[in-house]
Amino acid sequence: MKRSITAPRRALLGAGLALPFIGHAQAQNLQFSIATGTTGGVYYPLGGALANYITRAIPGSAATAEVTAGSTANFQLLGANRAQIVFGQVDAAVDSVRGAGQFRGRVVPTRAIAVLYTNRMQIVTTADRNIRTMADLKGKRISTGAPQSATELFAQRVIEAAGLDLNRDFRGRERLSPAESTAAIRDGKIDAYFFVSGVPTSAITDLAATPGTQLVLIDHADLAARIVEKNGPVYFAEEIPAGTYPGQTTPNRQLSVANIIAVREDMPADTVRKILDVMWQNREDWARVHSAARDFTLAVQKTAAAGVPWHPAAEAFWRAQGATL
Repeated sequence: MKRSITAPRRALLGAGLALPFIGHAQAQNLQFSIATGTTGGVYYPLGGALANYITRAIPGSAATAEVTAGSTANFQLLGANRAQIVFGQVDAAVDSVRGAGQFRGRVVPTRAIAVLYTNRMQIVTTADRNIRTMADLKGKRISTGAPQSATELFAQRVIEAAGLDLNRDFRGRERLSPAESTAAIRDGKIDAYFFVSGVPTSAITDLAATPGTQLVLIDHADLAARIVEKNGPVYFAEEIPAGTYPGQTTPNRQLSVANIIAVREDMPADTVRKILDVMWQNREDWARVHSAARDFTLAVQKTAAAGVPWHPAAEAFWRAQGATL
C-alpha cells in the first residue's frame, strides 16, 4: 500500500520545501511541491505536466509532482505546509476548512485557485462476480480506496447512503489504490472496488481491456438525495457514457464531485497570479496530457463549485479573464 510520500521525499519536504514563500528575497527561488494522487488516477499526470509548465515558465522556480494517497492526504500536507499546490476533491476541501472528518480539530487554511474537472465515483466489478446493484455488494469483498484518499471518504458516504454498514455487511474490506484494486480483482482477492476520478482512468481501462473480462460499473445515482441531505450539496448525479471504457455497452448513472487546485491562504498574491497564468496559458496542452483537463474552462470557475473560499488573487484573476464566479 502506498504511503503519502516516500521517506526520502518526506525528509526533503521537511527540510526545504516548507519555506518557499517567506519574504521577497526568495521570489526568484521558488520551490513547489505539488500533491497529486496515485499513479493510476488523473491527478498524477496532470500534476506532472503542471510541474513542468511552472518550472519552464517561472524564472527561478522548481516544481515537483508528488505521488500521494489522494485528496485528504493532500490537504493534510497543505495544512502542514509540506505541499504548496494541491489537487483535491471539494468534499475533502470543505472538511479541511471546517476542521471536520479526518481534519477534526485541525483547520487547514485551504483556498481555491481553480476549479478543474468533475470527479466521477466509479464502483467497479466484473460480470463473473454477479454484482449488478449496490445491494448485491452485501457479503462481498471490496476495496474502498487508499487510506486518506477522497475515494475512501466518498465511498464511505455512498455505502452509508445505500443502507450498508461498512463494518458488518462485507466479507472483507481492503484499502487499496486503483492500480492495486485492479490487480486484486484479477487475482480473485476482491469482488469490487470504489474509485473516484476523471474518466477514463488508466486503472479501470486496464481492467476492462483484460482478455476474458467484462467490466461492470454499478449505478448509484439514485442515492443523490440521501447523500446530499447528510453531507451537503457537494455531490451531484451524472452519467458516464457507454463506450468510455472497453466493453462498456451501457451508460453508468453515478455521483460526482468537483475538483479544485488549492493553496494556502498565505501564499503571496504574485505567486498565485504566476501559477494561474501558467495554467491558463497551457490549458490546451494540458488537455492533451489527459482529456479530463478539457473541462478546465472559464465556465466552471464558480464559487459554488469551488466549495471553499477563493484565494483573493485567484478571484481577481478569474474576474479579469471574464468569469462571473
